[in-house]
Amino acid sequence: MTSLEGQLHRCAINTATLGHREPLDKTLDRIARAGFGGIAPWRHEVEAIGAKAAGRQVRALGLSVTGYCRSAYFAAADPAERRANMGANIAALDDAVELGARCFVLVVGGVQGVKDGVVGARAQVQDGIGALYLEARKRGMPLAIEPLHPTYASDRSVVNTISQAITLCESIAPDDPAMLGLAVDVYHCWWDPDLAASIALAGHAGRIMGYHVCDWLLDTQDRLMDRGMMGDGIVDLRGFRRLIEDAGYTGMVEVEIFSAQRWWKVAQDEVLAVCARRLQSQC
Repeated sequence: MTSLEGQLHRCAINTATLGHREPLDKTLDRIARAGFGGIAPWRHEVEAIGAKAAGRQVRALGLSVTGYCRSAYFAAADPAERRANMGANIAALDDAVELGARCFVLVVGGVQGVKDGVVGARAQVQDGIGALYLEARKRGMPLAIEPLHPTYASDRSVVNTISQAITLCESIAPDDPAMLGLAVDVYHCWWDPDLAASIALAGHAGRIMGYHVCDWLLDTQDRLMDRGMMGDGIVDLRGFRRLIEDAGYTGMVEVEIFSAQRWWKVAQDEVLAVCARRLQSQC
């Protein structure tokens, strides 16, 4: 595993890390000035300035788009809501193409309100991803399923392990790893007792499309909005990256930190400076 020292061009910033406090065009300029090579924007930011304008700016700045965040949920209580979400996801595929994104990131939805509970939700997820995969193939836009920590199964995702995501990929697109894979987020997967074996399997299958870093705080106060800066928590970040790269991943290391009470209150340029230092010293 090579060091990230002096390698910020290999690193990306998910715009959530800066708290969505300014228009995307300003955020893009800020991240490029800080020396990062990539960015992962969110749909509402891109839609606010238009995908064409965002794509032009990304290319002018020489940035890579590591992933486009994120899908509307596939699991939902109401059929009309599922149809609306699918329409939004198909439109987002077109924007992802305009941006030149490496993948469109899928967060699949939870159990809340779904008939038959987790079994029904997972069935909806498989059907929904299968349908979106057909649309993604037409556009040449890869889909990356992001497993979320099990505490999110109720409201955000019933795909909670790398192994589950691989099984979905193999079921829906067994011969098409370039178009359906997964994004591995340290925050969601660090605890998994099968982590090493699952990452190795995903890598062997050619399914790893993204790698997201932050840290899990020992005394985390909020499961969504209290992620830690790299080095402030308990995750073996270097060991995790070693697993990812040994599995064949050669893409960017993307920082994604939701931190409403701490980092979102710090000036954006300072957040980026800390990210840069911690990537090089802790990851």
